[in-house]
Amino acid sequence: MKYVVNENCIGCGLCAATCPAVFHLTDNGAAETMDSEVPATEESSAEEAQNNCPVAAIEKVEE
Repeated sequence: MKYVVNENCIGCGLCAATCPAVFHLTDNGAAETMDSEVPATEESSAEEAQNNCPVAAIEKVEE
């Protein structure tokens, strides 16, 4: 599974703080995800980041 950050992102950084292996903030202040599959060891923290996003900007993409 992968995650994507949509245009609702406000750059609060909560996702990057919760799961830095998957999410990071770009130079323009918005969050971005890694391009590859989420490692199994990071799945629960990535889901926590999605669930705690204050503007629901994180979407799960199952391939």
